[in-house]
Amino acid sequence: MTKGPDAQVKLWCGKPTPNTGCTRTHLNYIARMTKPTADTLAAAAKAASGKGPPPVHLWNPPFCGNIDMRIARDGTWYYLGTPIGRAPLVKLFSSILKREGDAYFLVTPVEKVGIKVDDAPLLANDFDVTGAGPAQVLTFTTRTEDQATLGPDHPLRVTRDAATGEPSPYILVRANLWALIDRKSFFRLVELCCHHEVDGHKWFGLWSSGQFFPIIPSSELP
Repeated sequence: MTKGPDAQVKLWCGKPTPNTGCTRTHLNYIARMTKPTADTLAAAAKAASGKGPPPVHLWNPPFCGNIDMRIARDGTWYYLGTPIGRAPLVKLFSSILKREGDAYFLVTPVEKVGIKVDDAPLLANDFDVTGAGPAQVLTFTTRTEDQATLGPDHPLRVTRDAATGEPSPYILVRANLWALIDRKSFFRLVELCCHHEVDGHKWFGLWSSGQFFPIIPSSELP
């Protein structure tokens, strides 16, 4: 193996692992870890991400089990049953989120741990509007400062509670990670909605980026 600060590390818990592409400078301390914690995940994510967003799609480390971390429906992150109060730390953890099927993980170049997500992993708590009608553009911001413009690449989906019929709207933010749109934002969205025909049926919904997103059949409105 090449020596020096740029030598690639191929260790996990003192054992060989597939090449991660990360340098000894970034990861030499992680190789000595026996079990991931919030602190080691944060340190590894910060070291590996550099100046841009972490390239989570390039990382495929071994699964190291689950940790006691949970994202509540209101977007609050918990570790060991206690809310994580530091917004920069929550933002960092959010940046290394990965979804596989219906499971969620925090991923670094050398470790992958499972976490629990009560509903959606992200929460959209604000949005900006430009234009009107079919020329309207809605750009959402999440609690962890992601931004997504509602359109073909970031569609809207709406689920309805089987018992109450109450809608829950979501926007796709990145890499199969959806954000629940919070209640106050949803009430603002309703004010921007209009009726439009889709496949021969009238729907109440939203325009953004030249596309109409149906929310509820017009016939079901009072």
